[in-house]
Amino acid sequence: MSPLMMKVLDQLAEQFKNTHITELFERDVSRFQSMHIKSNGILFDFSKQRLDASVLDALIQLADEKRLSEWIQKLFSTACINHTEQRSAMHWALRMPKLQDESDVNFQVNQQVHQQLEKMQELVDKIRSGQFRGATGEKITDVVNIGVGGSDLGPLMVCNALASHRADPDVRVRFASTMDGSQLSQILQKLRPASTLFIISSKSFSTIDTLSNAQTARQWLMQSLGQSASVLNCHFIGVSTRSDKMTEWGIAPNLQLNLWDWVGGRYSLWSAIGLPIAITFGMDAFTELLRGAYDMDQHFKTMPWQSNIPVLLALIGIWNTNYLDIQTHAILPYDGRLEYLTSYLQQLEMESNGKSIRRNNQDEVDYSTCPIIWGEVGPNAQHAFYQLLHQGTITVSTDFVITKHRKYYHQSIAKQESHYEALQQQHQLAIANCLAQSRLLAFGNQAVQTKAGEEVPKYRQYHGNKPSSTIILPQLSPYYLGQLIAMYEHKVFVQSVIWDINPFDQWGVEMGKAIANEILPYLSENQIDHHVDASTQGLLREFLS
Repeated sequence: MSPLMMKVLDQLAEQFKNTHITELFERDVSRFQSMHIKSNGILFDFSKQRLDASVLDALIQLADEKRLSEWIQKLFSTACINHTEQRSAMHWALRMPKLQDESDVNFQVNQQVHQQLEKMQELVDKIRSGQFRGATGEKITDVVNIGVGGSDLGPLMVCNALASHRADPDVRVRFASTMDGSQLSQILQKLRPASTLFIISSKSFSTIDTLSNAQTARQWLMQSLGQSASVLNCHFIGVSTRSDKMTEWGIAPNLQLNLWDWVGGRYSLWSAIGLPIAITFGMDAFTELLRGAYDMDQHFKTMPWQSNIPVLLALIGIWNTNYLDIQTHAILPYDGRLEYLTSYLQQLEMESNGKSIRRNNQDEVDYSTCPIIWGEVGPNAQHAFYQLLHQGTITVSTDFVITKHRKYYHQSIAKQESHYEALQQQHQLAIANCLAQSRLLAFGNQAVQTKAGEEVPKYRQYHGNKPSSTIILPQLSPYYLGQLIAMYEHKVFVQSVIWDINPFDQWGVEMGKAIANEILPYLSENQIDHHVDASTQGLLREFLS
């Protein structure tokens, strides 16, 4: 980072070590007005952060010194911004509307993307209309997505988040990702082979976790339906960059959907990896998800830093991590439909920015990078770890995520007026709890009304001064969910620019896989190489005994 700006920010941090959030509000009664942004329906409130205008100005100067504008231009181009793998990072191209101007620099890529979207639509329409038939002629009623990481978490998170959106009641989608087979085994017990379709989602089509589950699914089908090629041709769809490997495995070309090397796994739900989303809610809903992300792309590209939500979200994170020494960050959605949001953002943030080597591939950073991301659905979290948040010995920064209106799309719910009213009351209860927790974290005891002269024992005291931001979506629809996900994607990129690291590779994931492949033969051959360390040898002998 810039030595000059680091010094300025260090000096500001010294001031804020002894400044309480309560004092910041006392100094500026219009603090909320100046420290919240509302754009495309989304409200981002950062007034409960431990900063003021001088800190924001310094952080914006830091972004300028790190040439953030230039890096954003590189991101939205074909440049090999993922330099360790010599790849572009063009997930933004997956959500662009169809271009008509052949002279547009993105026209060729755009054509390829929309060709796959059109093929995806054909498959989705066939499955949802009951025209997609299995080997025995029965229509498909159940779909199992087999993938891991970005090929699982993204679609899983979105399908749960949009649970109250209008879904197809005749087609049920499930997800299997664990390599030990336990998850898939439990799913298969509830399904009939003749009416089950599997999606094998793997960018490289070589991920052992995914292929082992796929092989189990193939054996399960063939034990019931026979060994004919029609079983593979009627019960498997493949999504990958490797058409050759999909064909070799036995997936028919007309049931193959393509990816590109420039799509990172954790950025891939906008592609054919999102097929389970489209099957569940229809292609129109998937298109709305893409439109929301595209609109956030435009906001990120065009808005000045002072009113740019992803940029502010990122810079505030830099301030908390690098200057206030807050090394852990909680994501707390107050909506049960967002139960997988934290897991999704754990992967997005920690796999992207959990790095210690600079972009030059030589030097280690001498400052903190990505904090630990964790969290849970707010009401559950309140009964799990909020004790630590309020009265523990460490400080945690927080993003609260809540929806303004709870909309229900299932006709069965809409017809039950008393049920609907009860759900609306529960939604108000969730909002009240979200606002109460952010208030208590910020202001501590001053947020609690006490009787005049009442002495509060120490075990009931709250120090407060724990920073948080609140993000309000108008409703949890495909469009606003698309905006939310893209907002966090861009936050991660901005922080990578400030930290001078590459957010698009994940070499830290690869070596463990390689070592696992070395250990696997020991388990099957009952022999242990003397080069294996003593601890691992002892553990292997326990499994072999």
